[in-house]
Amino acid sequence: MTDNRKEVERAELHRTIWAIADEMRGSVDGWDFKSYILGMLFYRYISENIAAYINKGEWESGNKDFNYADLDDAVAEGARDEMVGVKGFFILPSQLFENICNVCDSDPNLNMTLEGIFTSIENSAKGTPSEDDFKGLFVDIDVNSNKLGTTVVKRNEKLVKLLRGVQSMKLGDYQDNTIDAFGDAYEYLMGMYASNAGKSGGEYYTPQEVSELLTKLATVG
Repeated sequence: MTDNRKEVERAELHRTIWAIADEMRGSVDGWDFKSYILGMLFYRYISENIAAYINKGEWESGNKDFNYADLDDAVAEGARDEMVGVKGFFILPSQLFENICNVCDSDPNLNMTLEGIFTSIENSAKGTPSEDDFKGLFVDIDVNSNKLGTTVVKRNEKLVKLLRGVQSMKLGDYQDNTIDAFGDAYEYLMGMYASNAGKSGGEYYTPQEVSELLTKLATVG
């Protein structure tokens, strides 16, 4: 049953990636697209990760109706230092992936909004042990690139499609997934684009099955 679930999750992830790629076709080439989708997928992951962590703490303390995504930014600021200490980064409620998806269609400056959020996330780790982990984390997601479109309007149209595509991924709770969504997405994208980009996929990733086998061998006994 577990093996079947893994294949279902993997197939769903691959279908969604292909659909996003189809939407972006003609603007961002495959090799660059890889960076955009992985970066946006990571943005979704850390947003859900920190929100789930804060929500769990509040729910366990008896505040069952609490939802970090609905909290005012000014109030949330009070948790910045604690969250940076625990998670290594901080994201304000208004900067969460789900909240940006809620307004992306009506934001005429979506590219600048995303650029500001990515910078803010990276800066939240400055001066902390996690600084090196987050420095330049979103550098490959150039929201102002002409590859997305020759005008701001066209770029934002592509960014909305990218956000919607990643939002549509049925990933559920990452901790409950049987696949490594990021590793699998990367592997799939490498398979799609590495050869076309004149690159050898083997230089950039180790297939999950090989990694799993090596891990099992290393932990025997």
